[in-house]
Amino acid sequence: MQIAIPYVSGSGHTRVLARHVADGAASVAGAKAILVDVEALQPSDWDLLAGAGAIIFGCPTYMGSAAARFKDFMDETGGDLWTELRWRDKIAAGFTVATFPSGDKLSTLMQLSVFAAQHAMIWVGLDEIGAPVNKANKGINRDGSSLGLMATSSRDKTLMIDKDDAETARRFGARIARAALRWQAGA
Repeated sequence: MQIAIPYVSGSGHTRVLARHVADGAASVAGAKAILVDVEALQPSDWDLLAGAGAIIFGCPTYMGSAAARFKDFMDETGGDLWTELRWRDKIAAGFTVATFPSGDKLSTLMQLSVFAAQHAMIWVGLDEIGAPVNKANKGINRDGSSLGLMATSSRDKTLMIDKDDAETARRFGARIARAALRWQAGA
């Protein structure tokens, strides 16, 4: 099962987050994660997306919305890909990163989930409940997101993403891979 992760990264934070998501997805037996840098999109990448069992969309949140270059990618999926519903029944998920803990990241995840719904995809959210509700999950899902993965840019530019957000990303990637494999087995 191929898990495609198309992403846009402005300052590098989203790229690092995408790698953590990919590491989590690849940790599941039977899943292979492939990163797709949307800013270097090749015709063969469209074939990869078509053949993937799951697509995890990732982009930074800028000014309360998906980054413009990712929105361009979304718009490029119009036409035959959309009208023929070529991504129908693929598992979909999304992640975003912003400078501030809130950063209006929910609006980006909503935008990505609506985009997936327009392609008749099956959206899967985050299943990690962090502390203080689940004390064993200290640092996990610090933003309390359910719709998808949210991360906050690390002030430590050698990390880009704090260790807790990186661990949440790995768990998220693994969840999406397990869901995609289960969905495929039931088809």
